[in-house]
Amino acid sequence: MTLTPLLTAGLETALNKILYRDRSLKVARQRLAGKSLCVELTEIRQPLTFVFSEKQLDVLTEWGDVHDCTVKTRLSTLPKLRDRQQLTSLIRSGELDVTGDIQVVQQFSALLDLAELDPAEYLAPWTGDVIAHGISQLGRRGVQFVRGDVHRKQDYLGQALTEEWRVAPGALEMAWFAEEVDAVERALSTLDARLNALEAK
Repeated sequence: MTLTPLLTAGLETALNKILYRDRSLKVARQRLAGKSLCVELTEIRQPLTFVFSEKQLDVLTEWGDVHDCTVKTRLSTLPKLRDRQQLTSLIRSGELDVTGDIQVVQQFSALLDLAELDPAEYLAPWTGDVIAHGISQLGRRGVQFVRGDVHRKQDYLGQALTEEWRVAPGALEMAWFAEEVDAVERALSTLDARLNALEAK
């Protein structure tokens, strides 16, 4: 997949609205001013460079200078960057490969964490506060319903595999099997010791 100028411009506009509109984020933004962060995603051929200034964020696909920090990851890992507490575990697990100044990605993660992603705030100028709030609540309930439905289906599938279809063993069966394997292993060790003793005679 390659990124078109339209996609990068859309990403730049969205990030500027989320990260540069709120005055309370000014201190967090100033820490990143003058820094560049390169994000290389396995699903996208071109690396993305985020260039931070005090007034805006530029998203570029071509960058002639050296990056302050480079992050290699997958698209599925990006939402986890909003939680700065997960950053260390993501690096340890190999989901995030960071080269250069690690503080840049830490500060970017902190900025994303502090930013409020409230859809009602962005819909209000077009629909009015009441309708925007209603749409936002409806969207949240929809997401909660889908998550609950997925969780219920996973539970059902797990029970069907272990109880009804008997495709996968249950927890007790697995524990019993492990104990039986240990018992056979002990018996073989005893037999091996006896055979060695007989051969020595």
